[in-house]
Amino acid sequence: MEAKKQNRYAGTGYNKAQQKPSYKAYKKAYNASPEEKRKRAARNAARESAIKSGKVKRGDRFKHVDHKTPLSKGGSNNKSNLQVISAKKNMRKREKE
Repeated sequence: MEAKKQNRYAGTGYNKAQQKPSYKAYKKAYNASPEEKRKRAARNAARESAIKSGKVKRGDRFKHVDHKTPLSKGGSNNKSNLQVISAKKNMRKREKE
């Protein structure tokens, strides 16, 4: 029996034949609204702060830097408002909100 091959590009926005991002994925990544860019910059700043303090390692995708008080509800990127939690716990927390 021959094993069925998985499409490793499924859901990634990549076109298997062309080996490059689809227009939709490109547009989402590079033509984001100013609000989305601001949010991404805030998340990146929080992550960098946690990396510098040694709470999380670069490339550790199983830990998220979480804001105790969300930025959308007036929270900040101060160290007192940040916590490192597992990705699974953070996703559950996000679903509840």
